[in-house]
Amino acid sequence: MTDPREPARPVSTGRMPWLDAARGIALVAMATYHFMWDLSMFGYLEPGYAAAGWPKIYARTIASTFLFLVGFSLVLAHGRGIGWPRFWKRWLMIVAAALAVTAASYFAMPQGLIHFGILHAIAAASLIGLLFLRLPPALTFLIAAVIFITPFHVASDAFNEPWLWWVGLSTQPRQSFDYVPLLPWLAPALAGIGTARLPGLVDRLRQFAAGDKPAGWLKTTLAFFGRHSLVFYLVHQPLLISILYGVSLIHPASGHPAVFLRDCQASCLPDASEDFCRRYCRCALDGLERGNLLGPLQSGAMPEAYRGDIDKIRSQCTVETGPVLDENGN
Repeated sequence: MTDPREPARPVSTGRMPWLDAARGIALVAMATYHFMWDLSMFGYLEPGYAAAGWPKIYARTIASTFLFLVGFSLVLAHGRGIGWPRFWKRWLMIVAAALAVTAASYFAMPQGLIHFGILHAIAAASLIGLLFLRLPPALTFLIAAVIFITPFHVASDAFNEPWLWWVGLSTQPRQSFDYVPLLPWLAPALAGIGTARLPGLVDRLRQFAAGDKPAGWLKTTLAFFGRHSLVFYLVHQPLLISILYGVSLIHPASGHPAVFLRDCQASCLPDASEDFCRRYCRCALDGLERGNLLGPLQSGAMPEAYRGDIDKIRSQCTVETGPVLDENGN
């Protein structure tokens, strides 16, 4: 006979397809945002297009959704007792992936080094979230609210040190292509924990999952992505960039300033300082645009008669930019 004082057990302890599908939707949304970023990088969209306006709000919504699902899933997986081997295995995989992203960004795009991105935040939130698995939901929601508002009211120059950037209380903006510091981004993860801890909610959701109808191809695909979220995250950007690179060889974004500046600085940096290359390439771009030469130059259809104009621009910009200095100031 069942003891009525025992808490009700969940109907099922298996995966919830709808939760995997929700995670898959967030992954696809993330890929569409990164695709906008890539289009900008290859010159098909304006420089910085994905970093402002509605794309910026879109990106923050996606990150919040990921972290909310991290907290929610933490309760589903460990709410009735932490399975330490399973937790550490998953956590170490996330940490390894985060470090791989940092290393890749260091070599591929050091100007926007990813020192604490979404994977770093997920790893931190997963570890800290364990402390909240037994707290009342109301207290968890309250702490989440405090964490959310703290960076907007509390900041200090002491947190400008690079080894403290992960906290999120720096008074200086961080130059990073993916910066998701602990404050305020721990808040959505705690909100997910608090939501999953609401009385009876998880059991009702498990009942819903147990009676769910067979999924169609779309839900099945999204759930597949959700079950393999880490692989999806690591693979999607190299795949998108490779596709766009191939497209750019066939149909380059002719005449776009971002493409010229990127290529110009890439060819300049091995022999000169970053400051020199930035000023020189900006000067060259201005000269090309004044002479309506940027499009023909990038398309490879530059008439021979204009070669002299290109050489004049190069010489003039070299003089105006000043002496070429390497990274050591020599």
